[in-house]
Amino acid sequence: MMDEFTKISGPVPKDFDAENADNLEDIEKQFAVKAVQHLETYWAILKKVKGSSLRLTKLDDEIYQHLKTEFPEFDPAATIDEEEMKSKSGKERWRKFMMAYDKRVDDYNFGTMLRTSPNVEYQQHTTIFVPRMQFYAIEIARNKAGLNDWIYEKAQGIDKP
Repeated sequence: MMDEFTKISGPVPKDFDAENADNLEDIEKQFAVKAVQHLETYWAILKKVKGSSLRLTKLDDEIYQHLKTEFPEFDPAATIDEEEMKSKSGKERWRKFMMAYDKRVDDYNFGTMLRTSPNVEYQQHTTIFVPRMQFYAIEIARNKAGLNDWIYEKAQGIDKP
């Protein structure tokens, strides 16, 4: 795949610095549109299917066990501390976790929107931008704990006792 891309676009210049490169506005907009489409699709699915019975990938059980092993302190019911997650040590831990899924999970490092808490809807102040593998790991844990079932129940008009 990368060889095909290189044929079309040419090799990356030797002096290219990805950390300091300017992003083209159109490319940024395309990524934003894709991220919003992903969150809208996921939310629509949660309205139709209980999260506790949903599988996000073929590897859900493996991802869940790996999350529990690498992040034993992770509580799926807790609000995510974005500063901790994106700190130097947090980034290193998550990068190690995510790299196990390189070539195994499509778009594992593609930017995706994640709710900071399982108790809230997607809103400006309750949503963060993360790599897709973080989204999968966290949402799989939330779903297995039944923490997203309220979305289905609310959409279906089911009153909880």
